[in-house]
Amino acid sequence: MALKATIHKATVNIADMDRNYYSEANLVLAQHPSETPQRMMLRLLAWLCHAHERLEFTRGLSAEEEPALWWRNDHGAVEWWIELGLPDEKRLRKACHQARHVVLYAYNARAARVWWQQNQPLLSAQANLSVRFIDDEQLNALASLVQRSMVLQATLQDGLIWLSHADQQLEIALEVWQ
Repeated sequence: MALKATIHKATVNIADMDRNYYSEANLVLAQHPSETPQRMMLRLLAWLCHAHERLEFTRGLSAEEEPALWWRNDHGAVEWWIELGLPDEKRLRKACHQARHVVLYAYNARAARVWWQQNQPLLSAQANLSVRFIDDEQLNALASLVQRSMVLQATLQDGLIWLSHADQQLEIALEVWQ
């Protein structure tokens, strides 16, 4: 018998001061059986950083040809392609040809730094690619917020993300690698 995804619901209130974007959204996150809480919460954080009514979670780990999140325009073309982890350089290059904007959220400090050293010379040619890194300590703190039902307040300003849930508050600063 195949394991089923665990469903998490998040009500998020977003105040993105940098983009002048303010919204409240009810999100449903399906956590694949092989997905860690850290990765699932990083997907949620990526959604918060790019929040828009068209931004949606994809089938993720269940679909190799899709990113973790994307935003498609009225014609079905991909405006934003958002990846997590340390994908193959060819995958990112292909995404850069398919989408107007590509963002990678890298994590796992030891592996990510080695991956970046190896791939940065090739990826620097992709003008529409942004690479952001979250360190292990911040990612684990983010994962500590996981509950089946979450109510989150997110404030984004000057590259910082303040996230609160119940009595927990986090300040997250992503490193911009590209």
